[in-house]
Amino acid sequence: MLPNTFSETVALTKQFALTEFDQAIKTQQLYYHNRWHIEAVQRRANQLFAIIAPYWQESNKDNQEPNDLTRTQSLLDLCVVTHDMVQVFLPQRHPHITRRRASGESEQATCDKLLNYIHQLNQDLKLAKNFQAQFSEKDIALLQLAILGTICAYSPVEEAIYQPALYNAERSPHIITRILALADISSLGMDGITTYNQEGSLLFLEENPDIIPFIQGQKIERLSTEQPKLAENFRQRLLKRARWQISFARSRLTRTFHELIGFPNEVIATLAAEAFPYLNAGTLRIVEKTTPTNSSTSLQELLSFFQLDQYLIKEQL
Repeated sequence: MLPNTFSETVALTKQFALTEFDQAIKTQQLYYHNRWHIEAVQRRANQLFAIIAPYWQESNKDNQEPNDLTRTQSLLDLCVVTHDMVQVFLPQRHPHITRRRASGESEQATCDKLLNYIHQLNQDLKLAKNFQAQFSEKDIALLQLAILGTICAYSPVEEAIYQPALYNAERSPHIITRILALADISSLGMDGITTYNQEGSLLFLEENPDIIPFIQGQKIERLSTEQPKLAENFRQRLLKRARWQISFARSRLTRTFHELIGFPNEVIATLAAEAFPYLNAGTLRIVEKTTPTNSSTSLQELLSFFQLDQYLIKEQL
């Protein structure tokens, strides 16, 4: 049954995306990119939008339609639900290495799948002469730009990732792009250290699924004795993740305030105070103090810090 309103069209598209996503979560062992991540990004995006929307609406009042704010929020919600729908991993030549994604491939594949669905839905709505329920060309362009805006690049100087779309001097990102990008990677500043560390653990499980059978089979404790080379392999990967947690925290503390500049000037101070209460030097000091990064840190110490066994029990894909 075809939707009758634009809101119903968005809801139907969300349903499609979540169905596709749920299948990928199980088949690809997505311990991080799953419904939990969507809910976290949704919460952060809603908080940012609630603070920014009145200022944004006022600054654009001369060139907005009456329902622009509602439609913008609907498109933002759709971006949140769909932005990680497809995950493309590079082929692995060895079973005991971290699996990786090529920058931009997952986001482009997500756009391709989403836009194919939208174009077909628009065609069906056009045949039914229900034009008000269709996505406009502007809607489609905003969706694509926002999803592609979450593409991350690696800074070797910072040893951390960032989103180049937020640094486009020639074309300032739309509010949807900027909110989605910030909500996607701002867990430390917006939610605090516990959520930040949880994300690190879940990302490790997703990118290193070869460790899972050893944890679930309670073999990890004996690994140093029975398979010392593999134990060291896991230790090095966990140590690298721990160090990445610190370098990424430093990067977010440095970059986030610059990334807020694209919002209306009047709202930036409020955003920093209300939406990013943990984005400060004190939080960074705690992350640096509590995250084990010494070269001699044992496998057991790292496993204790990341609590992978507990997250495996909770997730149960």
